[in-house]
Amino acid sequence: MGEFVRLEVEDGIGTIRLDRPPMNAINRQLQAELRVAAHEARERDDVKSVIVYGGPKVFAAGADVKEFAEMSYTDIADYAPELSASLAEIAELPKPTVAAITGFALGGGFELALCCDRRIAGDNAKVGQPEVLLGLIPGAGGTQRLTRLIGPSRTKDIVYTGRFVKADEALSIGMVDEVVAPDDVYEAAKRWAGQFTKGAARALAAAKLAIDFGLDTDLANGLKLETTLFAALFATEDRETGLRSFIDNGPGKAEFHGR
Repeated sequence: MGEFVRLEVEDGIGTIRLDRPPMNAINRQLQAELRVAAHEARERDDVKSVIVYGGPKVFAAGADVKEFAEMSYTDIADYAPELSASLAEIAELPKPTVAAITGFALGGGFELALCCDRRIAGDNAKVGQPEVLLGLIPGAGGTQRLTRLIGPSRTKDIVYTGRFVKADEALSIGMVDEVVAPDDVYEAAKRWAGQFTKGAARALAAAKLAIDFGLDTDLANGLKLETTLFAALFATEDRETGLRSFIDNGPGKAEFHGR
C-alpha cells in the first residue's frame, strides 16, 4: 500500500484509491504508486473488476504543476514516458474498469479517467484538458484517447480552449458515460463493476483486448484478431461451463470460475 495510492478489495471489486489531499495532484510518487496498484489489481485473482476513485470531493485535478515547474527538458523527457506507461497500466488491465469521477478530473486526472472502460461522474463534476493554458499539451494520452472517444473535432475544441467541461455537456458528447448525484458516484461505479464479479473473466479480457487493439488497426486485421481470440476461448473451462449451462438452464445462469 502506497502513501498516495492504495488498492482496496471487497466482493470481487478492486478500488484503486487516490489519496493525496487536497486535489490528488499527480506527482512522481503518486504516478509510481498508481503503477504498483494497477499491477497488483492485474495479478490478484480475487479482483474481477476495478474502480479508479479519488474520493468524495475530487477525482484528480491534474499534474503537480509545482513539480513540473522545477523540471528541465531533460527531466520531463525522462519522466513523461514513465507517466504515460503508468496510466497505460490502467488502460491495459484485462478486467472491466470504471472511473468514479467526483469534482474535478482535469489534465492528467482526466487522462487517467480516459484509461478506464467507463466514466461515471457526479452532476457537479468538471472534466477537461487545460494544459494549453500552461503553454503545454496533454502528455499522457489526452490527445490520443480522447480523440478515439469523441472524435478529432470535439477533441480539438477541448484541447485548444483548455476549458472545463461541465458534467451535462461531457455526457452529451461522450466524455463521460453516466451522470449521477455527487454522493452516488461511487455506489453507481460499484453497481457497474459488480456486474462482472461472477463473469467469465477470460472472455471479458478477450473482449477488451479485441475492442481496444482493434481500434488501432484496420478492419481486416481487427477481424483476424477477433477470430483468434474467439477460437482461443474454446480452450477454457468457462466456455464449457457457459455452453452447458445455456443448454441445460437457459442464458445468464452459468457459474464461472475464470479458468
